[in-house]
Amino acid sequence: MRIGELAQLTGVSERSLRYYEEQNLLHPTRKPSGYRDYAVSDVDVVRHIQTLLAAGLNTTFIAEVLPCMVDTGDGLAPGCPQLLPHLRKERDRITMSIDGLATARTLLDDVIAASPPDNTEYDAWVAARAV
Repeated sequence: MRIGELAQLTGVSERSLRYYEEQNLLHPTRKPSGYRDYAVSDVDVVRHIQTLLAAGLNTTFIAEVLPCMVDTGDGLAPGCPQLLPHLRKERDRITMSIDGLATARTLLDDVIAASPPDNTEYDAWVAARAV
């Protein structure tokens, strides 16, 4: 199938599909005309890529783990036991990012809470600088 059909079937843009190919995630064959030719199985591959991207993994990591992932019918699972430590490491990285964002939100909440309830001082400050 051509790239437009794969894009329509998966809801992924043609540009993203080309990027997946550049990142070694998809491997379409080429017709003599130069057009990409995707297999029916590439629909599932694109869906797996989307799932792993939504899980917070980058395309470099996905290229490494995708061959070992299996579709259980209920979702993706590692088909290679040696993949688990790497997935746990990625989960820990994501957890650290979440913790960092939560800290940033708390600090911003503190800044917002410290603002005076009467904004006349702030309005005067803004007006003085607008001149």
